[in-house]
Amino acid sequence: MQETIENQNETSGNQNKISENQNGTSGNQNENFENQNGTFENMKILKSLKYDKNGLIPAIIQDVKTGKVLMFAFMNEESLKLTYETKYTHFWSRSRQKLWKKGETSGHVQKVEEIRVDCDRDAVLILVEQTGGACHTGYESCFYETVTGEVKEEKVFDPNDVY
Repeated sequence: MQETIENQNETSGNQNKISENQNGTSGNQNENFENQNGTFENMKILKSLKYDKNGLIPAIIQDVKTGKVLMFAFMNEESLKLTYETKYTHFWSRSRQKLWKKGETSGHVQKVEEIRVDCDRDAVLILVEQTGGACHTGYESCFYETVTGEVKEEKVFDPNDVY
């Protein structure tokens, strides 16, 4: 029990350190993210994430400026580590069974501004600066359509010109 309390206190301390770095007074959010202390391996919060039985964790990608949800994808530990280290999103493709970098074909990359974890440690929220559209169908967001089929956005690029 004592060990659990100590681990919780260490995690809380790391949360405070990350918050202090993200809330620094100099520079923008990206600068603060890049200046966070430590490598992926010693970031206890990232290492405490709860991956599913396939080693995956849901990732919600949100535009840092507008708050708009751009996409949802899965990450494994390797893609999360690449995302953290390169400051560009990487994901695990369940259909192709391989890592992929967002924008590697289209050029529509996502520059990471901040990575957050949810309270249960079983999902991540990644705040990004999006270049071009996030959706491979040509829309800014993958969430462009309602359940009744109403399209709520205009296309921002023609997929035939990109892929």
